[in-house]
Amino acid sequence: MPKSRLRKKSDYTPPTTATVKISSGRSWVAPLMLALFLIGLVWIVTYYVTSGTWPVQSWGNWNILAGFGFIAAGFGVSTQWK
Repeated sequence: MPKSRLRKKSDYTPPTTATVKISSGRSWVAPLMLALFLIGLVWIVTYYVTSGTWPVQSWGNWNILAGFGFIAAGFGVSTQWK
């Protein structure tokens, strides 16, 4: 049987590394998201610790919904993060 031709393989050269600049201009997203999470958490904790007299006494248990609203807004802002 005839022998197949051998291919000459060149020495391994690693691929060139191109620097990728990731700048989407959305540097406001992470701080705003964290701020909304913290505001919501502080709102709910304040409501429970003060037995309902703070942050808004006339809202009653709706203060819990307001705190979770801030947290939900934080999750909404997090969808803009790239």
